[in-house]
Amino acid sequence: MKAGSTDRVRGQQVVEIHWNCNPFRGDKFEEIWRPVVEASLEYGAKSYAFYRGQDDPWQFQQVMVFDDKLGFERYWYSEEVADARARAAGLFQVPVQPIYLYEVTTGSLAGAPAAS
Repeated sequence: MKAGSTDRVRGQQVVEIHWNCNPFRGDKFEEIWRPVVEASLEYGAKSYAFYRGQDDPWQFQQVMVFDDKLGFERYWYSEEVADARARAAGLFQVPVQPIYLYEVTTGSLAGAPAAS
């Protein structure tokens, strides 16, 4: 397989969404969107994470892991998520473009003793 080949997309599908909230709208967006991110598990996500910028509290990053792209699309185009996007309209800048990634490598120190 040559480098850059699309044949490499196998296994789990990681989807990342960057949300740029309008000024002073971050708290309201977080309130509306947090349960929507959590609901991704009901649509087949294996895991999720929802981050908010420390230096720029109007920046959010949503990351989810699905078995495949179709799993994400069932979530993203569901009535529940579409309704939530409508409720959050005006709180974030558009367009919102999901970014599809595949895992190359990961690592973790989970469970390792803390350094002195």
